[in-house]
Amino acid sequence: MGAAKSKRVPRAVRERQMMDAAVRTFARRGYRAASMDEIAELAGVSKPLVYLYLNSKEDLFNAVIRRESVALVAAVTAAVERDAAADRQLWSGLTGFFAHTAEHPDGWAVLHQQARTQGESFAVEVAAMRAEIVRFVTGLIAAAAKEAGCAGELADREVAGLAHALVGAAESLAEWANARTADGASAFGPSGEGARPTAEEAADTLMNFAWSGLGRLMRGERWTPA
Repeated sequence: MGAAKSKRVPRAVRERQMMDAAVRTFARRGYRAASMDEIAELAGVSKPLVYLYLNSKEDLFNAVIRRESVALVAAVTAAVERDAAADRQLWSGLTGFFAHTAEHPDGWAVLHQQARTQGESFAVEVAAMRAEIVRFVTGLIAAAAKEAGCAGELADREVAGLAHALVGAAESLAEWANARTADGASAFGPSGEGARPTAEEAADTLMNFAWSGLGRLMRGERWTPA
């Protein structure tokens, strides 16, 4: 009997392997320094196959940004406890955000560090993802204001501003929580007080920082300069 033929890998599986390799390479090497040879080797395929499936390095980077953006938005929206109180909804969404960025640090590095600095077309892709998250958070804050009975006292512009501020704070906190050393290891210790914060702990930190102020605002208590 002749040797059995090797099973052909489905295109979708092969593309996912190449995309995974690209995410890791772009995150750790940077867009400019990353090479298609390195991506192909990490994926276990030939460089011509990478070009055949995913065209140019620029197209591949755009595809990576889109995939990681969709995954992040989906993780945040899916994590929200829809029937819970407003603060619980916001906390659960933040927990989903921090959990996803912790589980996919390379994807987060591509979105937060690489894509924003490598050209306008890449930055536009990330801006669209961020705008979608801001719109979602704006809806949560607006719902909280309605729940507190002060929806008419907060202008749409102020609600939108609060959402932008909260998303920016979450991004900054995720960058801190996902900090790495030069060799790619976590900047935090493995356990104890110096360990990397969990998704819940990061969400708690931001809620303690932001929600206390939001809660006072919902009660009509506003800070004004002396």
